[in-house]
Amino acid sequence: MRRGENIAVRLAGLSAAVLEVVKKLPKDIAGRHVAGQLTRAGTAGGANYEEARSAESRADFIHKLGIAAKEIRETIYWLSVVRASGMFDASPVIAEADEHLAILVVSRKTAHRNLR
Repeated sequence: MRRGENIAVRLAGLSAAVLEVVKKLPKDIAGRHVAGQLTRAGTAGGANYEEARSAESRADFIHKLGIAAKEIRETIYWLSVVRASGMFDASPVIAEADEHLAILVVSRKTAHRNLR
């Protein structure tokens, strides 16, 4: 198993969960707007993590982990909008995204500490 595979699999699962939320959003103008934003952010975290796994240097790895974390933060924001607007109760997916964000932040800090 390649290094980081467990996190990669979990992030792919988060992307799938986000896409399931998107399918349940209303088809009105607000729902379509949020769906587009959520689709982009919710699938980008895992994609950026995959980029980090093939980084050219430790500094590149740290940078790409930071981008992945930013995308997960944005995903949490859009899921919170979904929940707050009453479109769908996205609480379980928000909790899952929070866990992934914590993992990425700690991984980035550890990699940064080991850079020195």
